[in-house]
Amino acid sequence: METEKIKAKVGKLYDANYDTELLKERAICADIIYELNLLRPSKTREREELFRRLLGKTKDKFTILSPFFCDYGYNIEIGENLFINMNCVILDEAKVTFGDNVFIAPNCGFYTAGHPLDKEKRNKGLEYAYPITIGNNVWIGAHVCVLPGVTIGDDTVIGAGSVITKNIPANVLAAGNPCKVIRKITEEDKDKYTR
Repeated sequence: METEKIKAKVGKLYDANYDTELLKERAICADIIYELNLLRPSKTREREELFRRLLGKTKDKFTILSPFFCDYGYNIEIGENLFINMNCVILDEAKVTFGDNVFIAPNCGFYTAGHPLDKEKRNKGLEYAYPITIGNNVWIGAHVCVLPGVTIGDDTVIGAGSVITKNIPANVLAAGNPCKVIRKITEEDKDKYTR
């Protein structure tokens, strides 16, 4: 039998609001998140242990500031040297993968979940979930919104306030609503901030 969790994993419409298995998993995650967000910032060992228990895959070195929110946790995989600033929201109904050396500014959201345009399906609690992939060496500015199914290529910078509705290629500066490529990142950018 195809469970609601399996339907979500393969990108089909599934019951997110009334399925007992998914409700239980979200409740477990919510308890861990509650504990994480109440811990003092100086409790670094305890915070790291909770994140390792919560997230699907971690590497050795990462920093995630509170408050932090997600729905399941086990669908989130992070690379080495990840930094997530405060007030990040990850609706991880599908897999969310962050590469190595990813820097995320405050108030960013990564939303794998979406709802049908048809009101009857939507009112039954149905939704879909498409994975999000963030490449290596990506910097995401403040208040960025990443929507279901988006991939951001390696070495890319996303400007603050962007709403990313489609894939963004590697090695570019992109910004806007909807987010669009502004230009390639070039060798001249290496010397831009030296004095």
